[in-house]
Amino acid sequence: MYDLIALVVLLALGYFFGRMAELRHYKSIIQREQEYRDVVAIASKIPPPGERLDASILVSGSVVISVDYFKRFLAGLRSLVGGRIVAYESLLDRARREALLRMKQEARKVGADRVFNIKLETASISKNARGGIGSIEVLAYGTALVPIAGGDQN
Repeated sequence: MYDLIALVVLLALGYFFGRMAELRHYKSIIQREQEYRDVVAIASKIPPPGERLDASILVSGSVVISVDYFKRFLAGLRSLVGGRIVAYESLLDRARREALLRMKQEARKVGADRVFNIKLETASISKNARGGIGSIEVLAYGTALVPIAGGDQN
């Protein structure tokens, strides 16, 4: 009986604190997406022809996010019956958006206003005792284009 109560309490705490952390992270992401909206990320491999640039520089952004206990429990239940694991989808969404923001931040530091040939890599970097996901890493990278100072295009 005490084991069941302990499980329910842990699940409730995991849900509450995990949800609070997730909402706080989403709020931060939305705020920074507005801040970096002037740095354009483009999936195209080739920039427009005839463009004069000071430099093209590789930029990247990486993030590691851990799965909380509640999400791990829900994913375990979902694996019994199959279907989408929504708990992990929000985790991946936050990780991708955070990695892109960190890449844009690096691009802005080098004076770039656009990043071409954007790529995203995702990896599971730690596993729990049963081989389930513990933490994921998302790496975003691309080529930052630094325009000629002063906007001289001649």
